[in-house]
Amino acid sequence: MRVWCRSNRVCVGPRHRIRQGARRRAGLIAQSRRATPPGRCLGPTRREATRQRAARRCSSLIGSQPTALLAPCSARCLVASQTRFDRHQTLNISIINPGLITDFSPTANVFSIPFMYRDVAHWRTVLTGGVGREIAGRIEDETGVRVIGFFGGGTRQIVSRRPLESLTDLEGMKLRTNPTDPLIAAWKALGAEPTVMAWKEIYTGLQLGAIDGLLNEAEWIHRMRFHEVAPHIGLSRHDITVRLLTISGATWQRLNDAQREQVQAAAREAAGYAREVQLRQDREALDTLVEEGATLHELDRERMKTMVREPLARACFYLPNASRCG
Repeated sequence: MRVWCRSNRVCVGPRHRIRQGARRRAGLIAQSRRATPPGRCLGPTRREATRQRAARRCSSLIGSQPTALLAPCSARCLVASQTRFDRHQTLNISIINPGLITDFSPTANVFSIPFMYRDVAHWRTVLTGGVGREIAGRIEDETGVRVIGFFGGGTRQIVSRRPLESLTDLEGMKLRTNPTDPLIAAWKALGAEPTVMAWKEIYTGLQLGAIDGLLNEAEWIHRMRFHEVAPHIGLSRHDITVRLLTISGATWQRLNDAQREQVQAAAREAAGYAREVQLRQDREALDTLVEEGATLHELDRERMKTMVREPLARACFYLPNASRCG
């Protein structure tokens, strides 16, 4: 079984080894050395540990092979390739950022709508209830890839080179975002200038002033050391991350009913574990950022929601259940 996960470390099964040269060619070694102080190792992410757990569990349930090959997808530009590989049966299971597969699935845009969730309890309800199942079904119809669970749990904030004392400080801010219609519409409405930039270029972009900030959750702000060059964190709480645990449609069709039930049960277990671990890690990472000198700025979330409501309605008119989610 081939399982592709985005990771800063190499995770491999016994039948395959990915060498350091491949990571260097992807630009990851240079990024880690620049962003990590001497003597400090980034180490495996907790989401990565969850991926490993899910891969082992699903692989053992599916059948003959007791282990899974975990291939790293560290550059975000490769996430769309994961979906192509899922669709063409090269991969069995993937963990995918929905914001980067919208070329294949317009429905996936729904997970990039800012201010969609009222709170964590509402987020859990959306993912585990009827709305989540309907969205998963539509993504499967559009891509041929079956969504069997939802990972995530990082609360996204604004990372800035300059203080964010009020919403007026967003005016003219060159803000790195993913290139999805809802995100661009919302942040333009808030006065920022949404900018697309490759993941590995962000740290240098902040240093040189090519961008003024970005949107990210506490774990990755800390792991990538963004707070060293952008020490101001605006607590917008505009999103809680979602990652899709997917299985190739062809792989799913090869399973009998008992195997499908076992794989789905393993996916539910892994997804629930992943969400709770990530929520806890997010709180811990935010505390660590403050300890290391980052400044937190409270922002008027209710006013932000009011400012983006109409632009989002225009940008999201084609999305399923957008009004029912938030």
